[in-house]
Amino acid sequence: MTRGLIALGVLIAMGLLKLPVERDLAALHRQEHFRGVEFNLALREKLGQLGFIAALSGFRAIVADALFIQAHAAWEDTQWGRMLWLFRQITTLQPRVLLFWDTAAWHMAWNASVAAMNNPDQPHQTLRVKAQREYFALGKDFLERGIKNNPDRPELYEALARLYKEKYKDHERAAEYYEKAATLPEAAPWDRRFSAYELSYCEGREREAYERLHSLYDEGGKERLPTLLKRLKFLEDKLGIPQQQRVSETGESER
Repeated sequence: MTRGLIALGVLIAMGLLKLPVERDLAALHRQEHFRGVEFNLALREKLGQLGFIAALSGFRAIVADALFIQAHAAWEDTQWGRMLWLFRQITTLQPRVLLFWDTAAWHMAWNASVAAMNNPDQPHQTLRVKAQREYFALGKDFLERGIKNNPDRPELYEALARLYKEKYKDHERAAEYYEKAATLPEAAPWDRRFSAYELSYCEGREREAYERLHSLYDEGGKERLPTLLKRLKFLEDKLGIPQQQRVSETGESER
């Protein structure tokens, strides 16, 4: 008991010493879209007394890392509900750490959804599909909230695009999020290309996709990759592009 009180006293004292610094950083955090942590009764109940005091004293990173280790153990034991609970606390404590949002979404939309679909204890296909889609939605929610806290980073837009592509089979939304990623300063060089690829699968938007793919093609050899050529050939056939305007199989224009 005495040791616990001493530990709490040390944490509170350190927190008081850090208050001026924390105040100075508050404006910067808001500027960087840092949503911060809601230190309320709900968080107190979820983290426990020591965890809540540690977070209040400025040790959010330490608490989040400890919870992340617990979440990994929950994944190994396929404790999906506990893992969800833990990741909600982790991302609340450290909303600017992309790894936490991305990992949470991956576990929900990929690992937990596959487990739900293959659940031997659920004989009804309809209920397995329902559970699977609920996990898709949980993964999407993590990524959407992650983007709200990190709108300046492309990684979570890319992850959300992959989720729409692979889990929802929604190529239009996948194209949209790859395009959003492509507009950011730290975007990967393939984001524009992936956006155009996804658009090429969208009914009614073939002309737009063709123009975007051809624009990439016109940039030169580094963009003339096999997938780009394949999608261009598909759209040339679908749109009835004249033979003399088509690209060759080798990536050279036939004009």
